Amino acid sequence: MGFNRREFLKGCCASSALGAGKPLMMFSGRADASAAGAGNTVVHVFLRGAMDGLNLVVPVSGIDRGHYEQARPNLAIANSGTYGALPLTLANNAATGFGLHPSATGLRDLWNAQHLAIVHGCGLPEATRSHFDAQLYIDLGSPGAKGTGSGWMTRAWNTQAATGAGGSVPLLGVSSRTPVSLLGSPDTLVMADPSDFALDSGAWQWQQARAGAPAGFRGVNEMLASMWAGPSTLEEDGQRADRSLRVIATQPYAALPAGWPTGTFAEQLWTIAQSIQFELGLNYATLDLGGWDTHDGQGTAGAGWHYYQNKVNELSSALSAFYASLAASGHASRVTVVVQSEFGRRVRENAAGGTDHGYGNPMLVLGGAVNGRRFFGAWSGLDPEVLSPYYGDVPVSTDYRRVLSEILVRRMGNPNLTTIFPNYAGYSPLGIVQGTDLPTSLAMRASSQPGYRTATKKSRPHHEAGFIDLFWRHVRQLLR
Repeated sequence: MGFNRREFLKGCCASSALGAGKPLMMFSGRADASAAGAGNTVVHVFLRGAMDGLNLVVPVSGIDRGHYEQARPNLAIANSGTYGALPLTLANNAATGFGLHPSATGLRDLWNAQHLAIVHGCGLPEATRSHFDAQLYIDLGSPGAKGTGSGWMTRAWNTQAATGAGGSVPLLGVSSRTPVSLLGSPDTLVMADPSDFALDSGAWQWQQARAGAPAGFRGVNEMLASMWAGPSTLEEDGQRADRSLRVIATQPYAALPAGWPTGTFAEQLWTIAQSIQFELGLNYATLDLGGWDTHDGQGTAGAGWHYYQNKVNELSSALSAFYASLAASGHASRVTVVVQSEFGRRVRENAAGGTDHGYGNPMLVLGGAVNGRRFFGAWSGLDPEVLSPYYGDVPVSTDYRRVLSEILVRRMGNPNLTTIFPNYAGYSPLGIVQGTDLPTSLAMRASSQPGYRTATKKSRPHHEAGFIDLFWRHVRQLLR
């Protein structure tokens, strides 16, 4: 198909927008709906900034309650009363000795309905108090190694894709930039908001055909399919961009429904919920909730500055609405949500009314296939003598990869742990989720698997300077 001068200039604008990453665009896989839509989905919620697990999951009785109050004379959550912790009991109503922050009523209800489990003392196998290092290690799935080159979710998807799984949107990052856990896959789709997922570079009149446009008018968004018809790397990326735009544009994404909390985090969870409900073959999704680095003015429940109280409410209410929406549409049994932070906070409060960087922290796992209303992992207690070898921190008794591995094996049917988590060994399930255990000894290096997808130079979705060079090479070919 030929282009007139006006359309050629529009194409230049479109290509420049794609190459420069404004708006940022990663590209999903095939645009056809797939049987993978009947599969399972893992949603990873990263609480960036190091969430204070001791004020989310609170000791409410016994000797640990005394140690807790002594270590936190100003920050301790009350164990009863109007602003007291919400008691957590087992299915037989037996006391656990723990409660949730009083703002976490949504999580408490999920616990009581047996859809929420809590794993004590999770974290990295080796201590670090650096936010940047800890977050990177978790996102890459390779503690101690920063040069892995791909995220753990990417490797999880790649090993599943080798078996023939597929879908129009298998990997989704609800963010303004590519999450590190999804680096390295051309099947990744990244969007902050479905309503903004379109090329909006250049003049408004050029962006797309609208009511009242002249007959035969084609905007930038309508032109992409006809521009990217060849086999070059540039054209392949253009085809991916066009498919992604069309997939999202044809789904009935809607604004937050009545009854949902407001705010960015709730809106992002709603985007994931709809993407699951639209049967797009979503296997892995990730999003962040930041703002947990409370070195000062952390606040508590019912007194002082309520910063932490508000963060807990934001997390709890959005997750509760997310689960309720999936349950109503019949998808809850297929979705497993993991909530974790890079590390916890110190047991003792500091002089500034906050908490400093710690180590072990609870992980939350929720979903319809979760063996809920139970604690997992080992709880070390808060006796200062027990904590002394760990510099006064809650120690890590459960490698976070053990939790993720169980979800991958039992919920996603993926035993390729050697590939997904390099240098991780000794996995055994804790019993957090329902599903079939597979022999993880069958895990193979991804490069040896037939049909394994890698982000090669040819298929990589972003090429930075090389992308622009290829574009102008294509322009010169059109002008010959």
